[in-house]
Amino acid sequence: MSAVADRYEELQELGVEVISVSVDSHFVHKMWNDHELTKMVDGGIPFHMASDQAGNIGRAYGVWDENEGIELRGRFIIDPDGVIQAMEVLTPPVGRRIAETIRQVQAYQLVRESGGTEATPAGWEPGDLTLKPGPDLVGKVWEVWNPSMEQ
Repeated sequence: MSAVADRYEELQELGVEVISVSVDSHFVHKMWNDHELTKMVDGGIPFHMASDQAGNIGRAYGVWDENEGIELRGRFIIDPDGVIQAMEVLTPPVGRRIAETIRQVQAYQLVRESGGTEATPAGWEPGDLTLKPGPDLVGKVWEVWNPSMEQ
């Protein structure tokens, strides 16, 4: 949460809205923000923290653990049409990398803006080569992109 909050302005510049969801009550969220998160992020968490105590949102997104009564840690990138473009679910001991989330958002935005005429290969970063899907590329990807080549 603090890593996302730290780069929230960058996410906002990309047109991204962040909503954190957990089974904790809004009272727990306030205490956590006021007594811990504000020590990690100046001003605390700048985005909404939603409470899903009944697990309804967790069930809808497939992260609800019925046996434990908890939600697994997940990250979902949802496009402007409400379609999930990416999801990542990790066990609590493993943290996520916000730089990868931002890179993926940039890749999805490029593909969306191109109307699907461009695709981003593995490891793509803004400014890197994109692929142009179509019959001319079939069997020839190796001619224009090789993951071992430095870009």
